[in-house]
Formats: sequence, C-alpha cells, structure tokens
Amino acid sequence: MHTIHPPAVLPNESERMWAAGAHVMALVLALATSWIVGAAGVVGGLAVYLIKREDSAFAAEHAREAINFNLSMFIYACAAIAMGFVLVGATVLTLGLGLILTLPAGIALALAIAAIGVVWLVCSVIAAIKAWNGEHYRYPLTLRLLR
Repeated sequence: MHTIHPPAVLPNESERMWAAGAHVMALVLALATSWIVGAAGVVGGLAVYLIKREDSAFAAEHAREAINFNLSMFIYACAAIAMGFVLVGATVLTLGLGLILTLPAGIALALAIAAIGVVWLVCSVIAAIKAWNGEHYRYPLTLRLLR
C-alpha cells in the first residue's frame, strides 16, 4: 500500500515575496558594491533572514541559501585574487621567465573569475524566480556555513 501524504502547504504571497527578495536584495547589493565585494550580498540575505526567521520557514530557508551562496562566491573570488597575486609574484621573482608558465595559468584564472561571475548572476536570478514560484532551491557550489 502507498502512504498518502497530505499536500504540502504552499507559501503565501508575502512569504514568496520575502524569499525572492532575499535573493534579489543580495544580488542588487553585491552589484551595487561590485561583485568582488560580494560580502554585501551576504548582508542582503542576512537582513531578510533576521526579519523573517521567526515568521516564515520558507523565507528563512531562502535567505539562508542566499547568505551561504553569496558568502561562498565571495570566498571563491578571494581565492582567485590570492592566486592572481601568486602568479604575478612568480613572474616577478623569476624576472619574467616564469611568464611562460604564469601566462596560461593567468588566462585560466581570468576564465575562472568570469565563470564565477556568470554562475553567481545566473543562479541568483534562478533562485529568485524559484522563490517567487513557491519552490525550494539549493544553489550549486555552495558551502553550507549557515544552517
């Protein structure tokens, strides 16, 4: 026999608005401060989380996702910048001879940074749409630091 589960309670319009707002606010704040300073995106999600964590599990879940994703993207961007400094340092220390190795690595790093930006932008938009539609969403490549 199959167990019949009651239908899941769909979030109301206010909950969906707050959930989508967590993603949109994180996106807008991060874009307004440049994506390298993506820590501002964490502030957007955190604001929604602190306001709605007691009232709406749905909005709080989406806000946590926005916080974790923006924090993860910030960490990845910082790691990319650190690798860039290492590549420049290797080139300088070898008096330019290391350029043979660091140039291809630098190109790969630039492509990785561009990929981080595209993933961040596209996933944030998808998350906002999913939240507005009352669906759950888990960002890819996200460190789950806030549970």
